[in-house]
Amino acid sequence: MEGQKEISGTWLFENGFTSFYASICSVLKNRGVKDIFIACYDNLTRLCNAINSIFPKTKNQLCIVHQIRNSCKFVPYKYRKAVCADLKKIYSTVNIDDAECAKEEFSEKWDNKYPNIMKSWDRNWNDLTTFFEYHAEIRKKIYTANAVGSYLMERKFIKSKVIFPTDDSIRKVIYISVKEISKK
Repeated sequence: MEGQKEISGTWLFENGFTSFYASICSVLKNRGVKDIFIACYDNLTRLCNAINSIFPKTKNQLCIVHQIRNSCKFVPYKYRKAVCADLKKIYSTVNIDDAECAKEEFSEKWDNKYPNIMKSWDRNWNDLTTFFEYHAEIRKKIYTANAVGSYLMERKFIKSKVIFPTDDSIRKVIYISVKEISKK
């Protein structure tokens, strides 16, 4: 609430099973987490379900960046810049009403060529637009889940590591990375 980010834990698991996500949420609850106000994630339905089962008041925000990447799968390279510019008009608007207008404009322009883009946006619309409930400063922090993954990409921690021979070697690198990034 004071604007500080904190990494609450790291877990390694090969597959994203619902029971695994639920166990993480239970650990967090047992550590004293009373509520999660908003969860930003990469369209991981099992994660969303696990969070909502343990913390039912949580609002969900799908990662806009990942939604755009998924949208671009349908678009040839030479049109991606134009499509992305028009998609940006949707998520960078001031409010949800303007976003819906921009979405309609996008549909009119691109649906004939790439109908799957708006089908995906329509299917996920409620969870893509949660961030409109917040003011601009908070929106910048919650419209993408990339903050979660970016801490592992700190160059000085993984630059020289190509192979991790054991799970413990991965844990050590993550631990050191988390300690350094937490200082920021």
